Amino acid sequence: MGIPVLILGESGSGKSTSLRNFEPSEISIFNVAGKPLPFRKKLPKATISDYSKIMAGMQKSDKKSFAIDDSQYLLCFEMFSHAKETGYQKFTDMALNFYTLIKFVIDRLPNDVIVYFLHHTETDANGKLKAKTVGKMLDEKLTVEGLFSIVLLCQTDGTRHYFVTQSDGYTTAKSPMDMFDLEIDNDLKLVDTKIREYFEI
Repeated sequence: MGIPVLILGESGSGKSTSLRNFEPSEISIFNVAGKPLPFRKKLPKATISDYSKIMAGMQKSDKKSFAIDDSQYLLCFEMFSHAKETGYQKFTDMALNFYTLIKFVIDRLPNDVIVYFLHHTETDANGKLKAKTVGKMLDEKLTVEGLFSIVLLCQTDGTRHYFVTQSDGYTTAKSPMDMFDLEIDNDLKLVDTKIREYFEI
């Protein structure tokens, strides 16, 4: 089983920048929104917002790490494409498609493959920071963080960027016991190494 990892953060918090220390041979990036990467190193990326093409791309590749950059736009773009449809079925379908992608990583990829979902955040009615979806109906159908055992939160204080690895009660950050310190450098290559050491893969 592959390992899905959720990387949460506001725009500008450093989600995409955290990919900077991977080498081109180590990772492939599915760039959902088609944005340029915010650093000079050239990493292999493809602009894809189709679930089946993302899954096929991972299955055909021999890479051990993948990133789905701006994964919340998979939901957003699908919502826009069905904007004129009435009824609630479209929300169920959107939740199912996103769920199917995560389950594909878990059930169909080798156990030494890690897939990073780089995803925007929003604040719910109770003031808790969570993964951004496309409305209350989808939240009722799918709790995104519940499908991940590792959820890291990108934050910045204006001078440094870092990951928070555990919740303070107001976020959905989480990680296995003793895998990380409470705060770590904003470096997904370091995270990748730590995960592989922890699970001995």
